[in-house]
Amino acid sequence: MMKRIHHHFSRIAHKYEDLRTTDLEPILSIKKKLQNSTRIEVADVGCGVGRYDIKLFHHIKKRLYLTCIDYNKSMLNELTKNLKGHKIKNFKTINASAMALPLAANSLDAIVTFNAIHHFKFLDFLKETSRVLRDNGYLFIYTRLRSQNKKNIWGRFFPEFHEKEKRLCELWEFKERLKKIPILILESIEYFKYKRLTRLEWLITQAINHHYSTFYLYDKKEFKEALKEFQENITHHFKDLDNIIWNDENIMFIIRKNVR
Repeated sequence: MMKRIHHHFSRIAHKYEDLRTTDLEPILSIKKKLQNSTRIEVADVGCGVGRYDIKLFHHIKKRLYLTCIDYNKSMLNELTKNLKGHKIKNFKTINASAMALPLAANSLDAIVTFNAIHHFKFLDFLKETSRVLRDNGYLFIYTRLRSQNKKNIWGRFFPEFHEKEKRLCELWEFKERLKKIPILILESIEYFKYKRLTRLEWLITQAINHHYSTFYLYDKKEFKEALKEFQENITHHFKDLDNIIWNDENIMFIIRKNVR
């Protein structure tokens, strides 16, 4: 499955930014936490094509020095184009796994990861984070819980979407795993709720292009049948197929490396 998903990200890299929604709210929360720093050295792990990195640079600006890390070279190539297209220079890219970060110990002020944690071996990633962060450094994990995934438009109307997506965790699971790395302290949790509006045509385009890697958990026949049922479910539930409205929910864990 991992090979299929890796191939998926290579295939979709050039249009990934257009297929996904990028939320501003977690960026503003991160900015508040880092606002007193004069120079901020940050790594975005699982950075993809840099959707969130562009927003980070827009709001933190000249103080930010960013290392963009992803396992997929095609994603990093698109990220470089995207950031340079926005005249961003203070970054470098590294093709590496989240579980083996090629960075020096105590070298970063913060690590961020946006909607990518379910692709990592969680404890290995946390161990690497605890090694790489400076004392009092921050880890920001923006993701969604399984229960949040169940309530979005895909979880509600796309057959078996939330049942198949087992890589996401619940709050209690996250806390239990974090306890195994005592040097990392959960400082706070932020919850986000977004009102979305779109057309059925666009939802179908997203699904066909597998904008969520969850869709690669279906075989071809399953996906074709599920997509057909999804369209029927949406048509039955929403009167205006050009104005489909629902809520998405996300969560951000704000974690700090404790000074002993």
